[in-house]
Amino acid sequence: MDFKVRAIVYGIVATIIVGLLSGAVVPFTDMTLPIVGAGLTGIIGGLVAGYVSGTKLDDGALNGGVATAAGAIVALVVLSVAGLLTAGLIPTMGLFAFGVVYVIVAAIPGAVGGALGSWLKGRSDERTAARPA
Repeated sequence: MDFKVRAIVYGIVATIIVGLLSGAVVPFTDMTLPIVGAGLTGIIGGLVAGYVSGTKLDDGALNGGVATAAGAIVALVVLSVAGLLTAGLIPTMGLFAFGVVYVIVAAIPGAVGGALGSWLKGRSDERTAARPA
């Protein structure tokens, strides 16, 4: 099991992009079912990181989990600073406490998505290797 920095960076970028767009694009992810957005964000970010990391399932799961957790931490820091500047200390503490749980919740689907992405990479490598030249 090894960390691949390129895979983690791609997964972080995908996590941030999907996290920012999921509330506006995917129905029912902003107010009614926010955990659906967290799961969707984690799976897609992990899928990207796992696909880039390679064909081993454990590497994909590790890189996918780290990428989505890091992306969620970046989002938590940005939201905490914004909340501190606008809402005050007490609401920001509540937001930060919820954010810690969100990081853990996002890392689990990220690991699953990472394993799935590395499995898909292995399947696509097998198909291209089986083609005649």
